[in-house]
Amino acid sequence: LSRSMAAMPSRNGARCAMRMQGRSVRNSKKMAAAAVLSFFLIFLVQFRDSKKGGGMRATKPSPRLSSLRPRATITPVDTSFDVPLSPKSDEVPSRSDVVVVGSGLGGLCCAALLASTGKKVTVLESHSEFGGAAHSWKRRSKDGGTYVFESGPSLFSGLSPKSTQRAREQGMPANNPLRAVLDAVDEDCEWITYDTWGCIFPEKTIDVSVGAKAFTEPGGILDQFGGPNAQKEWKALLEYMQPLISVSQGLPVVTAALREDPLAVITLGRYLPSILSILKYGPKLNLLQEPFANAVNAVGVTDTFILRWLNLLSFLLQGTPSDSLLCSVMAYMLGDWYKEDAMLDFPKGGSGAVVDALIRAIRKNGGNVVSRAHVDEILLDSNGEASGVKVSRPSGSVEVIAGDAVVTNADLWSTMKLVKDSSENAEWTKFKESGNEFLQCESFMHLHLGVDGKDFPDLSPQFAAVVDWNKPIESEGNVMIIAIPSLLDPSMAPEGKHVIHAYTAGNEPIELWKDVEWGSDEYKKLKEQRSQVLWSALEKIIPDIRSRVEVEMVGTPLTHSRFLRRSNGTYGPLIRAGEGILPGHKTPIPKLYSCGDSTFPGIGVPAVAASGTICANTISGLRAHFKTLAAMGF
Repeated sequence: LSRSMAAMPSRNGARCAMRMQGRSVRNSKKMAAAAVLSFFLIFLVQFRDSKKGGGMRATKPSPRLSSLRPRATITPVDTSFDVPLSPKSDEVPSRSDVVVVGSGLGGLCCAALLASTGKKVTVLESHSEFGGAAHSWKRRSKDGGTYVFESGPSLFSGLSPKSTQRAREQGMPANNPLRAVLDAVDEDCEWITYDTWGCIFPEKTIDVSVGAKAFTEPGGILDQFGGPNAQKEWKALLEYMQPLISVSQGLPVVTAALREDPLAVITLGRYLPSILSILKYGPKLNLLQEPFANAVNAVGVTDTFILRWLNLLSFLLQGTPSDSLLCSVMAYMLGDWYKEDAMLDFPKGGSGAVVDALIRAIRKNGGNVVSRAHVDEILLDSNGEASGVKVSRPSGSVEVIAGDAVVTNADLWSTMKLVKDSSENAEWTKFKESGNEFLQCESFMHLHLGVDGKDFPDLSPQFAAVVDWNKPIESEGNVMIIAIPSLLDPSMAPEGKHVIHAYTAGNEPIELWKDVEWGSDEYKKLKEQRSQVLWSALEKIIPDIRSRVEVEMVGTPLTHSRFLRRSNGTYGPLIRAGEGILPGHKTPIPKLYSCGDSTFPGIGVPAVAASGTICANTISGLRAHFKTLAAMGF
């Protein structure tokens, strides 16, 4: 859809357009080459170090996490007000080319790409809804209205035809790996665009527009909150980061061409003639794998607000402050949010619409997507290769044989528990030992509300809230996100109503919940107590919010563990730039692959889409891989 929406030259401008097209293609290849070289070098370093360390390298273990006990067996919950949302589940086949464990965005991207190249793919999801941390669900209010709730991401960019139009016109690829996957499988959502989000600061609440001019315009954010040198320092930082931004914008090209085997030399080889053009960036390319704070310090940024702002953006991206965030991640975001025509995207119907698009891609190519299919074990054959999975269903236990591969989209710690018979594989033993050393990001508190919209205040659809600038940005309850998607898409709530999702951004301490039993009086009391910070943030923009509530649901770390099968309810692995690396997508067990936020390049929608792409590439043959590249337009 995005490709077909690219502006076409008129007859009168055809000759001019043809001349410009050659320059655009050359520029595209240079950017692609820059991205391929730098990201591939980062990946080679990771791959090299992972081989030395048995599969990955991690920071030291967290004492408080090592004491966490396993969660109790999951039991049914009251769903009397639920309304079916996900596409109808398929039946479990007895055999498939590839079995994917989990239907998070990474797993669905991997499955959709493999299915598009002819692989028979089966996706097995434990939950009743598809999508993992990106799933949606409906809840009917007592008066018969229906609300659509989202469990995860609310801020999207670089996905709609409108937001990618300029890149398409210039012959450049879209800069979001998820966009590349949707193009490759010929599926899409209906996208809504907007350019303003709100910030609830300790000083006051403001609206912030994305784009280069909005941030620096007279009377804008920098003038309101920055010091006398804020404008100068911000400009210097963006100029310093520009080469890295240019490289990072080629991320989809990298993930589209990259694979974890010797054939990567062939798939990457098409960009080699242009690689020399990026050597002018020199040592600065090394910054891509260093903490973003190194770039900030190199520029000499000292303005208090800018430093706070960058810390906030870093935390929103991957749950870490700027001194722990990879510079490549921030370069990608700065390029996307502070370009001339920047905008934000929202899928009509919520994040579940993205999930549905990927499911359609799998099914139209003969694949199966099955809900309420909990994988108990990844099976190994007599040669120690992954050969299938054992699945628990409401009707009983079944096995699914995988002819080519098993892909786990589960988190790192859950995956290690799924492989039970691997004592003779020394490399897997090392993999598990190093994996257990990884720190876990903290978890979330969620507040899902259906509210009366009468005399509703005029608000932005998204907010980030900071309680106290003087505390570390990652302190518990210090940063929250508030999404009111029905302001963008009224169909997500009954007429005259609104749906709200407020959540702490990966800063809810896991340890507080480790000895709490789901559903107990203690659990209910703690849930009420820990959600108050969300209510307080909401009351700053909707003072009478409590009196408006018609539907209320509170999510906790135990909710993440219970429904999403997240180990201890964690957000994912905590990797500080320069101190550790994530594993790749090939595990020490032959024919067992991994994708999602526990693998390179990490947490976030673009990252997990990239992960799923690299994983699919590695499983695919060379001819199928080139078919995918062509479908993506690379």
